[in-house]
Amino acid sequence: MLYDFFKFMAFKMDAEKAHELSIAALSNFPRTMADSFGGDLEDLEKYRVDLNSMSWCFPVGLAAGLDKNASAINFFSRIPFGAVEVGTVTPLPQAGNPRPRLFRYIEEESLRNCMGFNNKGSEKVLKNILSSDKGNKVLGVNLGKNKDTSAENAPSDYVKLYNSFKDHCDYLVINVSSPNTPGLRDLQRHESMREIFEALKEERTNCKTPLFIKISPDLPLESIEGIFSLASEYSLSGVIATNTTIMEERGNGGVSGKLLTQRAKLVRERCLSVNAEFPELDFIGVGGISSFDDVWDYWKKGGVACQIYSSFIFQGPQVLHDIREGIDRKLMQNEMLTLSELLNNISDCK
Repeated sequence: MLYDFFKFMAFKMDAEKAHELSIAALSNFPRTMADSFGGDLEDLEKYRVDLNSMSWCFPVGLAAGLDKNASAINFFSRIPFGAVEVGTVTPLPQAGNPRPRLFRYIEEESLRNCMGFNNKGSEKVLKNILSSDKGNKVLGVNLGKNKDTSAENAPSDYVKLYNSFKDHCDYLVINVSSPNTPGLRDLQRHESMREIFEALKEERTNCKTPLFIKISPDLPLESIEGIFSLASEYSLSGVIATNTTIMEERGNGGVSGKLLTQRAKLVRERCLSVNAEFPELDFIGVGGISSFDDVWDYWKKGGVACQIYSSFIFQGPQVLHDIREGIDRKLMQNEMLTLSELLNNISDCK
């Protein structure tokens, strides 16, 4: 009920203004706001999931884009997220694209954003991380190049960011898949990604912080095997799919939420199929996930950890509690005690 009122008031405002005010409130009153929305879960071991590179105390994390400047970690780590991914952060502060640049499709529970990696820059984001308390939650940082950085110099931006955050988070993500920075998606070409990974190779020699690559839902499905192969070659930790999708009939920018569901699901299923050939790599699914049924379907296809963004905007923390209730129902139906046990026997589950 509280979030319904909160959303009612917020949705009367410009979407980006409402977002800014919301993040400010969550940043300034993290404990009070978290308690108001139901707080965290108590029996975290019950819901723990294990990847090759890390463990999450709950299988659903917050996707990048909502807390761009890492200013509300103290709130997001006090509700049932297993992981919180902040950013996208660029080396230098960046204003982003002209406003308006964030649009709601309320009936379709979807968003379209043309933000353009607006953020306060790596120094400020790192300062916010260092002054935050993430508790027992996993913290990820999503990395992007500055708009004015040429494709040729993009690897140097990622090296700078990697060195800034590698010792202060639990995993890092190379973002080459946002549709809102001109030329960024060109970096998804295998030769361009290779240049980025090659530039990071030396830096990663003595650093074990997991590193992921985040890909677009608009990639040709036949290119996905090459991405996993490249990730394996350079000993990345895994792949995150997907970012937002381009829907030209809706306008510029990337679309997230239920309008993305089918395309993201198609790409995720292809990724999970390919992932079976590279078991050393982790996979994190994101894009259009808005209910326990979506999560259950993802698990049935072989997934483990996933992330949400738009469904959190439209449903609030209740979406996490609904997913938790769905897990509890499945555990009871299948006479199991933990989510780990459920996932290990998913093919036999009701």
